[in-house]
Amino acid sequence: MRCPYCGSEDSQVKDSRPAEDFTSIRRRRICPDCGGRFTTFERVQLRELMVTKKTGRKVPFDRNKLVRSFQIALRKRPVDADRIERAVSGIVRRLESSGESEISSEEIGLQVLEALKSLDDVGFVRYASVYRDFSHAEDFEKVIQEINAKIARDSGVEI
Repeated sequence: MRCPYCGSEDSQVKDSRPAEDFTSIRRRRICPDCGGRFTTFERVQLRELMVTKKTGRKVPFDRNKLVRSFQIALRKRPVDADRIERAVSGIVRRLESSGESEISSEEIGLQVLEALKSLDDVGFVRYASVYRDFSHAEDFEKVIQEINAKIARDSGVEI
């Protein structure tokens, strides 16, 4: 692993342990050249996934882009980073174990919407407004009515 401080191509693993979500290995490393210490994470990748965009263009799946989508939707919201990481890991696991090597961006978007629905209502509305391409205030009202209906169903109260 290349040292992020001096660029040396040789680093030594000092400690390895499972990460909190048990889907990756956390490794503490030290660079023998500059003495810099840093952490890396190693994940299992079941297959190489390709994402088919709405335009038909195919691009490699990027887990970091998925993480950024959650972070943008949940910016300044009281959602713990571990919960976001678990949601992202769950989506990636489902995609990799689906048996498909090509996944549509729409399918990924639907899975993000489902995950956000259980994490945070405001984050869900933010993401839905972009994903569903809201153009009028009525679009927001409709989604908020859906959320209120779900809350009512879950609590057994009629609105």
